[in-house]
Parts: sequence; C-alpha cells; structure tokens
Amino acid sequence: MIAQGPATAPKTAAGQQLSSKELGFSYSLPADWTVEDTRPSVAQAQQQAAKNAQSDSEIRAVGCMEAPFKARHGNGASSVVIVALPFDCFGQHYTDADLPGFAVTMAESLKKGWKISDPVFGTYSLGAHTLWIERASGSLLEHPEDRKRLELVCSMLKNGAVCWMGFVASEADLKTFEQGAVSLDGESNPALVPASAFAKKP
Repeated sequence: MIAQGPATAPKTAAGQQLSSKELGFSYSLPADWTVEDTRPSVAQAQQQAAKNAQSDSEIRAVGCMEAPFKARHGNGASSVVIVALPFDCFGQHYTDADLPGFAVTMAESLKKGWKISDPVFGTYSLGAHTLWIERASGSLLEHPEDRKRLELVCSMLKNGAVCWMGFVASEADLKTFEQGAVSLDGESNPALVPASAFAKKP
C-alpha cells in the first residue's frame, strides 16, 4: 500500500513547483522538465525492497516510503526523483541526529542499480535545516554504457525525511537540479544546493 500525500505540480510560464503540504516542502524546476506519475514504479520497488528487508523496522519503512515526484528533461537522459518517509506512517520521528544514518542508507540503496564511483560528501544548512549531500559518477549495472552524474540530497523536515536525487547527463542539468528554489517547512531558499555545499564534511 502506497501512501500518497497531496502532491501537486502546477506549471507556470516560469517553471513548475513540485510541492507537498503534507511533507512540508516545495521545489522548483523549469517548465521544460516533464513530471511523471511515480505510483506504478514505486509499487514495484516497494515489493522488491520488502523482500530484501532485514528487520521489522526496514519493512515498515519500505511500506511507508513515498516518491511524490519524478521529472525528466529532454529525451529523458536526465531525471530528478524525490523520495520521502512520512513520520506519521513510520510511527517514529527522526531528528537531525538521525540524518547521517538515513542518508547513508539511501545512498547505499542506489548501489542496487548503479555502479557508483568517485563519491564526495558534504553537509550544509539552509535556514534551520541541515542537509546531507553526496555527488558521484555512476553507470547502470544493466547498461554500463549509460553513465550519469548522481547527486543525493537529504534533510529532516517536521513531518518526514525527504531526499532529492538527481541523475543527470549534462552539467547544465546538474546546475538546474542544484539551483531549483526550495522551501523547507515554510522557509524559502533560492537554491537546493549552495556553492558551499561540500565545504563541510559529514
């Protein structure tokens, strides 16, 4: 069973805002990015992840995970995926102290489909929120010729843990991913990833 919050992606001339009132965030992408329905792929991923879960806590987390948004650019070579763990569903509220462990678990999960190389990590703040970031190169295990720049950004919000994942084929799309304006629990920020993101190591 997939928990689906009130996620919306209204398009405007300037772009589109991906927002979830339930989770407490919004994120902006240009209008030429196409937002997709994630529910079928999430259901399949949840079924597979549940088989590999090692504990009751993991099984509960898998069942509660949402992917409220996925967006692609151009012919689909670049994509952005947002995933979230709503605390009410999970039955436990995480804090910033739990961020490194949660983010590392999310980063490790990428290795099930990608060969990751040259990862670099950092932490930074946007207002009252701490964010954890990983940037790496990656190639699909099933299609090694398909190489991408991967970037994972995670934070703890009041109502859930949220991660933004960028799988990009160009520097321009990486910049678009990083420079999307983001609101976290009502705090507006001009960019998801500031230039100083890797100045502080986790």
